[in-house]
Amino acid sequence: MNYTIFPNVRLGKNVYIGDYVILGLPPAGKKGGEVETIIGDNAVIRSHTVIYAGNLIGDNFHAGHHVMVREENIIGNNVSIGTGTIVEHHVILENYVRVHSQAFIPEFSILEEGAWIGPNVVITNALYPFSPGAKDNLKGACIKKNAKVGANSTLLPGIVLGENCLIGAGSVVTKDVHAGTVVAGNPAGIINEINNLPY
Repeated sequence: MNYTIFPNVRLGKNVYIGDYVILGLPPAGKKGGEVETIIGDNAVIRSHTVIYAGNLIGDNFHAGHHVMVREENIIGNNVSIGTGTIVEHHVILENYVRVHSQAFIPEFSILEEGAWIGPNVVITNALYPFSPGAKDNLKGACIKKNAKVGANSTLLPGIVLGENCLIGAGSVVTKDVHAGTVVAGNPAGIINEINNLPY
C-alpha cells in the first residue's frame, strides 16, 4: 500500500487510489481524523493527489496526477479535475463540472453544473492582494451552468459568467459576462453569441 488515508475518511464502493495519494490530510489547526472526509462510489484518484480533510465528494469523481484539493469543499457527482490542478478551500463544484489540467480554483469560487474550465485557467479572488484586510474580502468567480472558459484565461475576482457563455482562449475577463455570449481578448469583450456559432 503506497498511499496514506487518515482517520475519519469514508470511501464509497469501487474506489481506485493511486500511489502516494494522501486522503484526509488535516488542515492547519486540526488533528488527523477531527474532520470527516467523504468520497463517493467509483472514484479514480491518481498518483500523488492530496485531498484534505473536510471535503464532501460525490460519485464518479476523477482526479488526475498531482491534484491538490484543500479542505471544506463541496464537490458533486461526475466531477473531473485534471493533472496539476489546485482547488483551494470553501469551493463548490456542482455535478458534471470539468476542470482541465493545471488550473487554479481559489477560495469561495462556485462552479455550477456542467461548467467547463480549460487547461491553465487562473481564477483570482483578491482584487488588491496586499491591501489591509484583503483576506477578509476574498471573492471567487461564480461560473454559471454550462459556461465554458478557454485555455490560459484569467478571471478577475468576483466575476460572474452567465449560463452557456464561452470565454475565448487567453482572455482576461474583467467584468461579468452575460448568458449565451462569446467573449475574447484582453480585456475580454463580446465578439459573438452562442446561438450564432456554426457548431
